[in-house]
Amino acid sequence: MSADRPLPDPGEVVVCTVREITSHGIYVNLDQYDGTNGFLHVSEISTGWVRNIDRVAKVSQKLILKVIRVNRSRREIDLSLRQVTNEERRAKVIEWKREERALAIIDTVKKKLGIDDAAERALRLKLEGEFGTLYGALETAARKGAEALSPAALSEKEAKAVAEIAEEKIIPPRYEVGALVEVSSRSPEGIEQVKKTLLAAANAPSAEVHITYAGAPHYRVRITADDYKQAEKAMDVVLEKIKDGVGKHDAYSFKREISRKYGGSS
Repeated sequence: MSADRPLPDPGEVVVCTVREITSHGIYVNLDQYDGTNGFLHVSEISTGWVRNIDRVAKVSQKLILKVIRVNRSRREIDLSLRQVTNEERRAKVIEWKREERALAIIDTVKKKLGIDDAAERALRLKLEGEFGTLYGALETAARKGAEALSPAALSEKEAKAVAEIAEEKIIPPRYEVGALVEVSSRSPEGIEQVKKTLLAAANAPSAEVHITYAGAPHYRVRITADDYKQAEKAMDVVLEKIKDGVGKHDAYSFKREISRKYGGSS
């Protein structure tokens, strides 16, 4: 085993593959650290007594574990199953699935460009270095096209190939927030004033705004954006515009509705 291979830090949650099961614990390989060896002691499997380790895991099974100790000189890693929370487990599974999917996409890019392993690795490192994660880079390319990859300093051919394949394989997530607005006017021109107010409010930046009639005097506002915070910010702008457009003798109120996410990969 090369001493140059990276090791995780204590507290990190990792994906592991079971290699061997013994009476005192489970030996695993850390998938995201080039198969580095790790050990899960029986005392770290559960808060209670483990009668039969074979019922906990099988050889080749994937486990989500937390790193509790790292001896870097001896390259020994101690792991825990019982210290992993449900939230940490869910988040790690999503991250790992995205990483696996991203690697598969880059392998397709490699074949499309006809490049070798070294060139593929260089391409991957450029994307990870600029966007933080490989999947994040691919999701950006799927949403915004090859031009969005320019900060990673790819060649035009590389950027085009990455974007084309990312667009085929990834559906970027979209976030929707909603509100039910009540607007009424006592003015003789009240209906026209309300329409004018709603049309003006529909022009929110960086988001899609849809305002539909929901039965007098109610209107449903739906805002869709690439980011949840972006959608929420746009909703605040729209509601403030409606409020400002209502006359002092008019009625205005709103009730927020359930937000949702669609598209994307888990």
